[in-house]
Amino acid sequence: MKTFQVVAQHLNMTKAAKILGYTQPTITLQIQVLERELGHSLFTRIGKNTFLTPAGKKLQIHTDKLFNVVEELERDLEELNGPSGRLSIAASEYYCSHYLSILVNAYINLHPQVKLKLIPSNSLDVIEKILSNEADIGIIACECNHKDIESHVLGEERAVLVVAAEIFKDNTKEKILEKYPFLAFHGNCSFDTLIKQCFSEMDYRPASIIEFGGSDETIRRAVLNQTGIALLGENVIKEELANGLLVPLHYCTQTIETSLIYLKTRTEGATINSFSDLLKDAWVATT
Repeated sequence: MKTFQVVAQHLNMTKAAKILGYTQPTITLQIQVLERELGHSLFTRIGKNTFLTPAGKKLQIHTDKLFNVVEELERDLEELNGPSGRLSIAASEYYCSHYLSILVNAYINLHPQVKLKLIPSNSLDVIEKILSNEADIGIIACECNHKDIESHVLGEERAVLVVAAEIFKDNTKEKILEKYPFLAFHGNCSFDTLIKQCFSEMDYRPASIIEFGGSDETIRRAVLNQTGIALLGENVIKEELANGLLVPLHYCTQTIETSLIYLKTRTEGATINSFSDLLKDAWVATT
């Protein structure tokens, strides 16, 4: 089944043999045995290309599910001995670089047998990564009411519309709102509702909008480079506000909630629980 999974993923017997450490004839023989056992052909060739048959496509779905369950079982059994194995944490680029790096060092000192991985992602992507098991723990700056996800609020911060001090020095607030573009995240983002709330409070309709891919760190740098104005969490720009590089134009009445999330099915995991406990205890101190 593992041989089939690798061949189905790469659709190349030679590559699968190299990955699995087998000879190509061994790979071919294993697939033939599996096809005889199931009574269906799993692969077909058109010219030099290999494709999955309808039976192969169905088997691939179930094989992926099977090995996900096996991996979850192995992880659960490992955790009976305490924190161990791998732990993936998804969060914004800002959280990864400014806060989690500190907590990760503290956690590794407590549990050196755990291998940690940080995955920079925006909040909506973090939720998807938790649901798909690409990440074990997530930190988001939005609400999450999914029935399968456990959520714990870590803290709150104000959302502030800001502009570079150099722009503010030569323009009135009204002129800035009229002249400069609003910098937004590309596509759907966790800030959409907050942005609408801010615009409503200010009776503001931006003349133009520039969309950016990436994270709040990308938007922060763009504002500092005098590209336009943006709505950001106060913690992300606290240093720039303190030293006068950025100037607040409006503080939104709706706050940003930062939350820790993970799957409810994994609430008993020693590795997740140990990191979550450290995160809850230390978050206020690090922010």
